[in-house]
Amino acid sequence: MRYALRVQYIGKNYAGSQLQLENGLPVEGISTIQYELEKALSTLIKDNNRKPDDDESIDMSKSGKVKYNRQVKAIFSGRTDSGVNSLGQVVHFDTLKPIVASKFLYQMNEILPSDISVDNLKEVSDNFHAQKSAKSRYYRFEFINRRCKNAFDGDLLRIKYPINIERMQQSLNYLIGEHDFTSFKSSGTLNPSKVCTLTKAECHRAEGDRVIIDIVGNRFLYNMVRTIVGTLLEIEGHNLSPEHMKTVLEAKDRSKAGQTVSPYGLTLVEVTY
Repeated sequence: MRYALRVQYIGKNYAGSQLQLENGLPVEGISTIQYELEKALSTLIKDNNRKPDDDESIDMSKSGKVKYNRQVKAIFSGRTDSGVNSLGQVVHFDTLKPIVASKFLYQMNEILPSDISVDNLKEVSDNFHAQKSAKSRYYRFEFINRRCKNAFDGDLLRIKYPINIERMQQSLNYLIGEHDFTSFKSSGTLNPSKVCTLTKAECHRAEGDRVIIDIVGNRFLYNMVRTIVGTLLEIEGHNLSPEHMKTVLEAKDRSKAGQTVSPYGLTLVEVTY
């Protein structure tokens, strides 16, 4: 049986969402969202009649450490970097036994660390895949536009110079549609395909000198949203024409874009299927 689960987390205390292994073992001292989630899932789901694959159960007895039990694998809709939050990350996992959603969700949330939670568990078809079945992903980046800091700004990026929301929106409009986003990818992008389709790219001011940038697309390259934001801020900071965004996009050259901004303030809001 296959289930889909929605996961929320605050990313600043984790080395990203993806499990990090070294010689088949979790890297000591590095915690990830996937590691914590799979540990909780494996604690609750005990498929005693199912023999784990070799890479799912690792015997660490010779080293004197507790056996690492990866009886349940969590497949994420996509990876998020260290510092990136989630309101709507989706994962799927398989089990032989049916699950009572209300009881399971309560138990999971009791086991998980305080900065990770789950909700909206539902059974899905066997051909559902959290990553491959996804139709769109919705990211939000939030920052502060104010000269002086405030104790409640938290980890959010603070831009001291005034910005023009109308000009920023004009810049974002050039990104709508299907484009090669090579200029906005980091060198760590392994997927050779650089073409993405954005259906929404909007910005607005919110309460408390906060600026919100919402971007929805079918897929995103590594650090793509953070580099788009960095390019927007470069345009505003140097009073460039909004058309500079189009020039950067068409250049297909990472060196033409702005800096990759801090991950704090970036949230995966929703994944649709």
